[in-house]
Amino acid sequence: MSCLVLDAMGVIFKSADDVAELLIPFIAEKSGSFDEVAIQSAYLEASLGRIGPDEFWNQVDVPSALEDEFLSRHTLNPGITELLSVARNKDISVWCLSNDVGRWSNKIRNNLGIEKFLKGSVISGDVGVRKPDTGIYEILIQSSGARVEEILFVDDREKNAVAARELGIETIMFEPETGFAGAKKWISQRVL
Repeated sequence: MSCLVLDAMGVIFKSADDVAELLIPFIAEKSGSFDEVAIQSAYLEASLGRIGPDEFWNQVDVPSALEDEFLSRHTLNPGITELLSVARNKDISVWCLSNDVGRWSNKIRNNLGIEKFLKGSVISGDVGVRKPDTGIYEILIQSSGARVEEILFVDDREKNAVAARELGIETIMFEPETGFAGAKKWISQRVL
């Protein structure tokens, strides 16, 4: 069983650093606060599942009722829907592996229509460990049911790709200029 594993931010979604690019500006706009260190710290705690999303919003002085407005600022990377369709047509299992707040990740995937393409997801806020910690890759391997040699992992951060490679997972670095060419080539080599 071939398994394609995609990072969320910077691969599935256009924003590579959603905290710096989307979250901090959103909080500054809604609360007037711009304590970047406090925001980063609260986000890290939420992305590890140590605090819930409502507590995160409370810590940054933004009403949790505005969560969906923040999440609506995410967009898909060009070509992702086509890649997901190609993978589905080849009967390749697709998983999302992301450092994020579980509830946020779920909402974004559903809102942008890609959840239907995914066999599953492993989100740091749900499992309590973040990339590049090997624990999150081990959870992915166990959850997916795929053998290490059947997995291709696509990420836009070298440290995450290195950690996956150290476990024997084949990796491709995502580059916006080349898009999903490498992943499509890998899919085309899979046998139906």
